[in-house]
Amino acid sequence: MTSTQPVWISPPAYERLQRELATLRELLTAAGADGDDDENIAAVLRAWQTRIQRIHDLLVNAVVGDDPPDDGIAEPGMVVTIRYNDTGDTETFLLGVRDAEYGDGDMEVYSIQSPLGAAIVGARPGERRTYTLPSGPALTVTLLEAIPYGVHMADVS
Repeated sequence: MTSTQPVWISPPAYERLQRELATLRELLTAAGADGDDDENIAAVLRAWQTRIQRIHDLLVNAVVGDDPPDDGIAEPGMVVTIRYNDTGDTETFLLGVRDAEYGDGDMEVYSIQSPLGAAIVGARPGERRTYTLPSGPALTVTLLEAIPYGVHMADVS
């Protein structure tokens, strides 16, 4: 993922990625010192290198914890609540980088590249958006609320 576009990442995700990157680099260095020619080990090392590059790319382009404006518009760094129009069910999730964010344990994370994330980005409260599921059917959702991650976390505390 070599991207020059900034990506929003929460402070906890940034710290977790920094730790993971350091651990992977240490493991890669230690494994390289062994000089083992096993194909399985080589495959693991390639996977680690790929993950190191992915984390590096995320961190280089990261906008860490700078909340977007509290204007109600769905964008990365916002915790959004939507209503599925066909069922009336609601869902609250973070618009972020799925590879970086694992939510706060109870919150799902959708990237703006996901079908739902792409559909909802830029929406204002009350606005309906339709997106197509990978399995084919289209769903319509209504944005109920979008608040900055930091405001949401302060309300949760």
